[in-house]
Amino acid sequence: MSVEVSWFSALCDDDYEFLGIPDPALRSSWEHCRDIALAADRHGYDNLLLPSGYALGIDSIAFAGGVAPLLRQIRLLVAVRCGELWAPQLARQLATLDQMLAGRLTINIISSDLPGQKLESKPRYARTLEVMQVLRTLLDGKPVDFHGEFMDLTLAPPAARTVSGACPPFYFGGMSEPAREVAAAGADVYLMWPDTLPAVAETLADLRARAEKHRRALRFGYRAHVIVRESEAEARDAAARLVSKLDDETGAEIRKRSLDSESAGVRRQAELRENATDGWVESNLWTGIGRARSGCGAAIVGDPDQVAAKLHAYQDLGIEAFILSGYPHLTECDLFARYVLPQLDHAPLSV
Repeated sequence: MSVEVSWFSALCDDDYEFLGIPDPALRSSWEHCRDIALAADRHGYDNLLLPSGYALGIDSIAFAGGVAPLLRQIRLLVAVRCGELWAPQLARQLATLDQMLAGRLTINIISSDLPGQKLESKPRYARTLEVMQVLRTLLDGKPVDFHGEFMDLTLAPPAARTVSGACPPFYFGGMSEPAREVAAAGADVYLMWPDTLPAVAETLADLRARAEKHRRALRFGYRAHVIVRESEAEARDAAARLVSKLDDETGAEIRKRSLDSESAGVRRQAELRENATDGWVESNLWTGIGRARSGCGAAIVGDPDQVAAKLHAYQDLGIEAFILSGYPHLTECDLFARYVLPQLDHAPLSV
Protein backbone atom coordinates (compact mmCIF):
# COMPACT_ATOMS: atom_id res chain seq x y z
CA MET A 1 0.00 0.00 0.00
CA SER A 2 1.36 3.41 -0.93
CA VAL A 3 2.01 6.19 1.57
CA GLU A 4 2.05 9.95 1.07
CA VAL A 5 5.54 11.37 1.66
CA SER A 6 5.69 15.10 2.28
CA TRP A 7 8.51 17.52 2.98
CA PHE A 8 8.47 20.80 4.95
CA SER A 9 9.26 24.37 3.89
CA ALA A 10 10.53 26.39 6.84
CA LEU A 11 8.22 29.41 6.67
CA CYS A 12 8.39 29.93 10.46
CA ASP A 13 12.10 30.67 10.90
CA ASP A 14 12.88 27.05 11.77
CA ASP A 15 15.98 26.19 9.78
CA TYR A 16 19.48 25.67 11.15
CA GLU A 17 22.82 24.09 10.48
CA PHE A 18 23.40 24.09 14.25
CA LEU A 19 20.26 24.14 16.39
CA GLY A 20 19.94 27.34 18.36
CA ILE A 21 22.46 29.25 16.23
CA PRO A 22 20.61 31.57 13.81
CA ASP A 23 22.01 31.64 10.28
CA PRO A 24 20.92 34.61 8.12
CA ALA A 25 21.09 32.41 5.01
CA LEU A 26 18.53 30.02 6.53
CA ARG A 27 16.07 32.58 7.82
CA SER A 28 12.52 32.35 6.52
CA SER A 29 12.33 34.29 3.26
CA TRP A 30 10.63 34.01 -0.10
CA GLU A 31 13.86 32.90 -1.76
CA HIS A 32 14.90 30.28 0.82
CA CYS A 33 11.46 28.70 1.26
CA ARG A 34 10.90 28.76 -2.52
CA ASP A 35 14.14 26.84 -3.03
CA ILE A 36 13.01 24.15 -0.57
CA ALA A 37 9.66 23.88 -2.36
CA LEU A 38 11.31 23.57 -5.77
CA ALA A 39 13.71 20.90 -4.51
CA ALA A 40 10.89 18.84 -2.99
CA ASP A 41 8.94 19.14 -6.23
CA ARG A 42 11.95 18.14 -8.32
CA HIS A 43 12.69 15.12 -6.12
CA GLY A 44 9.15 13.79 -6.44
CA TYR A 45 7.79 14.29 -2.92
CA ASP A 46 4.01 14.06 -2.86
CA ASN A 47 3.17 17.07 -0.71
CA LEU A 48 4.80 20.02 1.06
CA LEU A 49 3.75 21.46 4.41
CA LEU A 50 3.71 25.26 4.58
CA PRO A 51 3.55 26.00 8.34
CA SER A 52 2.02 29.14 9.82
CA GLY A 53 2.80 31.17 12.93
CA TYR A 54 1.65 34.75 13.42
CA ALA A 55 4.85 35.92 15.13
CA LEU A 56 7.30 33.86 13.08
CA GLY A 57 8.47 34.00 9.49
CA ILE A 58 6.27 34.61 6.47
CA ASP A 59 2.62 33.99 5.62
CA SER A 60 1.61 30.55 4.35
CA ILE A 61 -1.27 31.60 2.08
CA ALA A 62 0.65 34.42 0.43
CA PHE A 63 3.65 32.13 -0.06
CA ALA A 64 1.46 29.38 -1.54
CA GLY A 65 0.06 31.81 -4.09
CA GLY A 66 3.54 32.90 -5.10
CA VAL A 67 5.06 29.45 -5.41
CA ALA A 68 2.09 27.61 -6.96
CA PRO A 69 2.85 28.56 -10.59
CA LEU A 70 6.47 27.38 -10.17
CA LEU A 71 5.57 23.82 -9.17
CA ARG A 72 5.17 20.88 -11.53
CA GLN A 73 3.56 18.03 -9.59
CA ILE A 74 3.76 18.43 -5.80
CA ARG A 75 0.75 19.19 -3.64
CA LEU A 76 0.79 21.99 -1.07
CA LEU A 77 -0.38 21.40 2.49
CA VAL A 78 -1.16 24.99 3.49
CA ALA A 79 -1.49 25.67 7.21
CA VAL A 80 -4.31 28.08 8.09
CA ARG A 81 -4.88 29.51 11.55
CA CYS A 82 -8.60 29.35 12.26
CA GLY A 83 -8.62 32.18 14.76
CA GLU A 84 -7.11 34.67 12.35
CA LEU A 85 -9.28 34.45 9.23
CA TRP A 86 -13.01 34.84 8.56
CA ALA A 87 -14.23 31.55 7.08
CA PRO A 88 -16.00 32.93 3.96
CA GLN A 89 -12.95 34.99 3.02
CA LEU A 90 -10.71 31.98 3.70
CA ALA A 91 -12.89 29.75 1.50
CA ARG A 92 -12.43 32.11 -1.43
CA GLN A 93 -8.66 32.29 -0.90
CA LEU A 94 -8.30 28.53 -0.69
CA ALA A 95 -10.48 27.86 -3.73
CA THR A 96 -8.32 30.28 -5.69
CA LEU A 97 -5.15 28.55 -4.51
CA ASP A 98 -6.57 25.20 -5.55
CA GLN A 99 -7.16 26.56 -9.04
CA MET A 100 -3.58 27.85 -9.19
CA LEU A 101 -2.37 24.37 -8.20
CA ALA A 102 -4.62 22.57 -10.69
CA GLY A 103 -6.43 20.84 -7.84
CA ARG A 104 -3.36 19.96 -5.73
CA LEU A 105 -4.30 21.85 -2.54
CA THR A 106 -4.55 20.24 0.89
CA ILE A 107 -5.26 22.16 4.09
CA ASN A 108 -3.63 21.94 7.54
CA ILE A 109 -6.13 23.33 10.06
CA ILE A 110 -4.53 25.05 13.06
CA SER A 111 -6.66 25.80 16.12
CA SER A 112 -5.28 29.26 16.83
CA ASP A 113 -6.10 32.27 18.94
CA LEU A 114 -6.64 35.68 17.44
CA PRO A 115 -3.33 37.58 17.61
CA GLY A 116 -3.34 39.55 20.84
CA GLN A 117 -6.20 37.57 22.37
CA LYS A 118 -6.31 34.37 24.40
CA LEU A 119 -9.14 31.84 24.49
CA GLU A 120 -9.19 28.78 26.75
CA SER A 121 -8.56 25.46 25.06
CA LYS A 122 -12.09 24.03 25.12
CA PRO A 123 -13.89 27.02 23.56
CA ARG A 124 -11.01 27.60 21.15
CA TYR A 125 -11.39 24.07 19.79
CA ALA A 126 -15.16 24.50 19.68
CA ARG A 127 -14.62 27.59 17.52
CA THR A 128 -12.19 25.65 15.34
CA LEU A 129 -14.76 22.94 14.66
CA GLU A 130 -17.36 25.54 13.69
CA VAL A 131 -14.89 27.17 11.29
CA MET A 132 -14.09 23.77 9.78
CA GLN A 133 -17.76 22.96 9.29
CA VAL A 134 -18.50 26.29 7.62
CA LEU A 135 -15.34 26.16 5.53
CA ARG A 136 -16.06 22.63 4.31
CA THR A 137 -19.62 23.56 3.30
CA LEU A 138 -18.49 26.63 1.35
CA LEU A 139 -15.63 24.78 -0.35
CA ASP A 140 -18.09 22.05 -1.32
CA GLY A 141 -19.91 24.82 -3.20
CA LYS A 142 -22.95 24.74 -0.93
CA PRO A 143 -24.76 27.59 0.81
CA VAL A 144 -24.26 27.94 4.55
CA ASP A 145 -27.04 28.29 7.10
CA PHE A 146 -25.06 27.91 10.33
CA HIS A 147 -25.92 29.22 13.77
CA GLY A 148 -23.37 28.22 16.39
CA GLU A 149 -21.67 29.75 19.39
CA PHE A 150 -18.96 31.45 17.31
CA MET A 151 -20.15 31.34 13.70
CA ASP A 152 -23.58 32.75 12.81
CA LEU A 153 -24.22 33.26 9.12
CA THR A 154 -26.47 32.49 6.19
CA LEU A 155 -24.47 32.84 3.01
CA ALA A 156 -24.08 31.55 -0.53
CA PRO A 157 -20.72 29.96 -1.45
CA PRO A 158 -18.09 32.14 -3.13
CA ALA A 159 -17.97 32.18 -6.90
CA ALA A 160 -14.43 30.82 -6.77
CA ARG A 161 -14.57 27.02 -6.70
CA THR A 162 -11.98 24.28 -6.29
CA VAL A 163 -11.03 22.28 -9.37
CA SER A 164 -12.91 19.21 -8.12
CA GLY A 165 -15.85 21.24 -6.85
CA ALA A 166 -15.28 19.73 -3.41
CA CYS A 167 -13.43 20.74 -0.27
CA PRO A 168 -9.74 19.73 -0.18
CA PRO A 169 -8.75 17.35 2.63
CA PHE A 170 -8.37 18.77 6.14
CA TYR A 171 -5.22 17.64 7.98
CA PHE A 172 -5.45 18.35 11.71
CA GLY A 173 -3.46 17.48 14.84
CA GLY A 174 -3.68 17.79 18.61
CA MET A 175 -3.30 15.53 21.61
CA SER A 176 -5.70 17.13 24.12
CA GLU A 177 -9.22 15.82 24.67
CA PRO A 178 -10.86 18.75 22.85
CA ALA A 179 -8.40 18.41 19.94
CA ARG A 180 -9.08 14.69 19.56
CA GLU A 181 -12.82 15.30 19.51
CA VAL A 182 -12.47 18.01 16.85
CA ALA A 183 -10.36 15.66 14.75
CA ALA A 184 -12.92 12.88 15.07
CA ALA A 185 -15.81 15.18 14.14
CA GLY A 186 -14.27 17.35 11.43
CA ALA A 187 -10.88 16.28 10.07
CA ASP A 188 -9.95 13.98 7.20
CA VAL A 189 -6.38 13.20 8.25
CA TYR A 190 -5.28 13.16 11.89
CA LEU A 191 -1.64 14.22 12.34
CA MET A 192 0.56 13.23 15.25
CA TRP A 193 4.06 14.14 16.35
CA PRO A 194 6.85 11.60 16.97
CA ASP A 195 6.22 8.94 19.57
CA THR A 196 7.11 5.35 20.37
CA LEU A 197 5.47 2.63 18.31
CA PRO A 198 3.23 1.44 21.18
CA ALA A 199 2.09 5.00 21.89
CA VAL A 200 1.33 5.60 18.20
CA ALA A 201 -0.76 2.41 18.12
CA GLU A 202 -2.67 3.57 21.21
CA THR A 203 -3.37 6.99 19.71
CA LEU A 204 -4.61 5.50 16.45
CA ALA A 205 -6.96 3.15 18.27
CA ASP A 206 -8.38 6.01 20.32
CA LEU A 207 -8.98 8.25 17.30
CA ARG A 208 -10.55 5.44 15.30
CA ALA A 209 -13.02 4.81 18.12
CA ARG A 210 -13.84 8.50 18.45
CA ALA A 211 -14.42 8.86 14.71
CA GLU A 212 -16.72 5.83 14.67
CA LYS A 213 -18.97 7.55 17.21
CA HIS A 214 -19.41 10.32 14.64
CA ARG A 215 -19.96 7.71 11.90
CA ARG A 216 -16.79 8.85 10.23
CA ALA A 217 -13.40 7.35 9.35
CA LEU A 218 -10.05 9.08 9.74
CA ARG A 219 -6.79 8.67 7.85
CA PHE A 220 -3.55 9.08 9.81
CA GLY A 221 -0.37 11.09 9.32
CA TYR A 222 2.93 11.28 11.19
CA ARG A 223 5.13 14.38 11.42
CA ALA A 224 8.81 13.79 12.22
CA HIS A 225 12.35 14.93 11.47
CA VAL A 226 14.81 12.63 9.71
CA ILE A 227 18.58 12.33 9.68
CA VAL A 228 19.75 9.76 7.13
CA ARG A 229 23.32 9.00 6.10
CA GLU A 230 25.07 6.11 4.36
CA SER A 231 25.84 4.47 7.71
CA GLU A 232 24.23 4.56 11.15
CA ALA A 233 27.45 5.92 12.64
CA GLU A 234 27.45 8.83 10.19
CA ALA A 235 23.79 9.55 10.96
CA ARG A 236 24.45 9.58 14.71
CA ASP A 237 27.44 11.85 14.17
CA ALA A 238 25.23 14.22 12.16
CA ALA A 239 22.67 14.25 14.98
CA ALA A 240 25.39 15.04 17.54
CA ARG A 241 26.78 17.80 15.32
CA LEU A 242 23.34 19.37 14.96
CA VAL A 243 23.10 20.06 18.73
CA SER A 244 26.81 20.54 19.35
CA LYS A 245 26.49 24.32 19.85
CA LEU A 246 23.17 24.30 21.72
CA ASP A 247 23.06 25.18 25.41
CA ASP A 248 20.09 24.40 27.62
CA GLU A 249 19.21 28.05 28.26
CA THR A 250 18.97 28.85 24.55
CA GLY A 251 16.93 25.71 23.93
CA ALA A 252 14.45 26.60 26.66
CA GLU A 253 14.09 30.12 25.26
CA ILE A 254 13.34 28.76 21.77
CA ARG A 255 10.72 26.35 23.14
CA LYS A 256 8.96 29.11 25.07
CA ARG A 257 8.67 31.29 21.96
CA SER A 258 6.28 28.84 20.34
CA LEU A 259 2.56 29.61 20.42
CA ASP A 260 1.82 26.00 21.42
CA SER A 261 4.40 25.78 24.21
CA GLU A 262 1.83 24.72 26.84
CA SER A 263 -0.16 22.22 24.78
CA ALA A 264 -0.74 18.55 25.54
CA GLY A 265 1.29 17.57 22.50
CA VAL A 266 4.25 19.65 23.65
CA ARG A 267 4.06 18.05 27.10
CA ARG A 268 4.20 14.62 25.48
CA GLN A 269 7.30 15.60 23.50
CA ALA A 270 8.90 16.73 26.78
CA GLU A 271 8.04 13.36 28.35
CA LEU A 272 9.80 11.58 25.52
CA ARG A 273 12.96 13.60 26.13
CA GLU A 274 12.79 12.92 29.87
CA ASN A 275 12.37 9.18 29.34
CA ALA A 276 15.13 8.90 26.74
CA THR A 277 18.52 7.33 27.33
CA ASP A 278 21.24 9.57 25.92
CA GLY A 279 18.52 11.10 23.75
CA TRP A 280 17.23 7.78 22.37
CA VAL A 281 13.68 6.85 23.39
CA GLU A 282 13.33 3.92 21.00
CA SER A 283 15.37 2.26 18.28
CA ASN A 284 16.36 4.95 15.74
CA LEU A 285 14.13 7.60 17.41
CA TRP A 286 16.22 10.47 18.80
CA THR A 287 14.74 13.25 20.95
CA GLY A 288 17.67 15.67 20.84
CA ILE A 289 15.91 17.98 18.40
CA GLY A 290 13.28 18.64 21.06
CA ARG A 291 15.87 20.45 23.15
CA ALA A 292 15.34 23.44 20.82
CA ARG A 293 11.80 22.84 19.61
CA SER A 294 8.53 22.92 21.54
CA GLY A 295 6.55 20.86 19.03
CA CYS A 296 7.72 18.04 16.77
CA GLY A 297 10.77 17.15 18.84
CA ALA A 298 12.25 13.87 17.61
CA ALA A 299 14.03 12.55 14.55
CA ILE A 300 14.24 9.18 12.86
CA VAL A 301 17.99 8.63 12.64
CA GLY A 302 19.91 5.93 10.82
CA ASP A 303 21.16 4.51 7.58
CA PRO A 304 18.77 4.29 4.59
CA ASP A 305 17.52 0.80 5.44
CA GLN A 306 16.95 1.67 9.10
CA VAL A 307 15.02 4.83 8.28
CA ALA A 308 12.90 3.02 5.69
CA ALA A 309 12.24 0.17 8.14
CA LYS A 310 11.11 2.64 10.81
CA LEU A 311 8.70 4.30 8.39
CA HIS A 312 7.36 0.90 7.32
CA ALA A 313 6.79 0.04 11.00
CA TYR A 314 4.59 3.12 11.37
CA GLN A 315 2.80 2.16 8.16
CA ASP A 316 2.05 -1.26 9.62
CA LEU A 317 0.22 0.50 12.46
CA GLY A 318 -1.96 2.47 10.03
CA ILE A 319 0.03 5.62 9.18
CA GLU A 320 -0.74 6.63 5.59
CA ALA A 321 1.05 9.98 5.34
CA PHE A 322 4.45 11.22 6.51
CA ILE A 323 5.44 14.87 6.85
CA LEU A 324 9.22 14.90 7.18
CA SER A 325 11.88 17.53 7.65
CA GLY A 326 15.54 17.83 8.58
CA TYR A 327 18.25 20.39 9.22
CA PRO A 328 19.15 22.20 7.11
CA HIS A 329 15.88 21.51 5.33
CA LEU A 330 17.24 21.79 1.81
CA THR A 331 20.22 19.51 2.49
CA GLU A 332 18.19 16.83 4.26
CA CYS A 333 15.50 17.02 1.58
CA ASP A 334 18.14 16.00 -0.95
CA LEU A 335 19.60 13.25 1.25
CA PHE A 336 16.25 11.64 2.07
CA ALA A 337 15.25 11.76 -1.59
CA ARG A 338 18.51 10.06 -2.55
CA TYR A 339 18.65 7.36 0.13
CA VAL A 340 15.11 6.55 1.27
CA LEU A 341 12.42 7.87 -1.07
CA PRO A 342 13.18 5.25 -3.75
CA GLN A 343 12.55 2.53 -1.15
CA LEU A 344 9.01 3.74 -0.47
CA ASP A 345 5.88 3.00 -2.46
CA HIS A 346 4.48 6.52 -2.27
CA ALA A 347 1.77 8.63 -3.85
CA PRO A 348 -0.53 11.52 -2.88
CA LEU A 349 -3.08 10.46 -0.28
CA SER A 350 -6.53 9.90 -1.74
CA VAL A 351 -9.17 11.12 0.70
